[in-house]
Amino acid sequence: MSTSEDGSAYHHGDLRRSLIAAARELLRSGGVEAVTLREAARLAGVSHNAPYRHFASREALLAALAAEGFRELRRALDAAGSRAEPAGRLTALGRAYLHFANADRATFRLMFGGVVDGAAHPDLAEASGSAFGALRNVVAAREPSAPAEREALRAWALVHGLAHLVADRKIDAAQAEACLT
Repeated sequence: MSTSEDGSAYHHGDLRRSLIAAARELLRSGGVEAVTLREAARLAGVSHNAPYRHFASREALLAALAAEGFRELRRALDAAGSRAEPAGRLTALGRAYLHFANADRATFRLMFGGVVDGAAHPDLAEASGSAFGALRNVVAAREPSAPAEREALRAWALVHGLAHLVADRKIDAAQAEACLT
């Protein structure tokens, strides 16, 4: 049992998870600039020093938030691929990617915006690689004789460009999806 800023008792079964949830709320409402350890602590109802038990810095919190985004993207890609017929899996993954970017623009921008150095955060690098792995696996199964890495990069470049256009409100999701078929 610890005390919050106002001196009241609190107990978090998973403070790390609570801080990530608070950071996501801040990200969605105010962008990357709004995410601070102090504000995440305030939203989570803990002292301003409590986040340092789990995150050494603001960048570490942002990296954890981006890694969670990549894990969510991976789950969405896997789910889309499992529901589609083999011939339509790549398109299904593209649609899932576009939907993710459109539904959570702030997290998408954090994941791909260069704010956090993935190489400095192994969990983020692993989560990012895993999301790309979902695409690479579908491409390899679809075109076993083609170099999977190169073909997966081509597919990713297309859908990622479309996703950024959707996230930046340059085109709508329907226009982007039409480019996938």
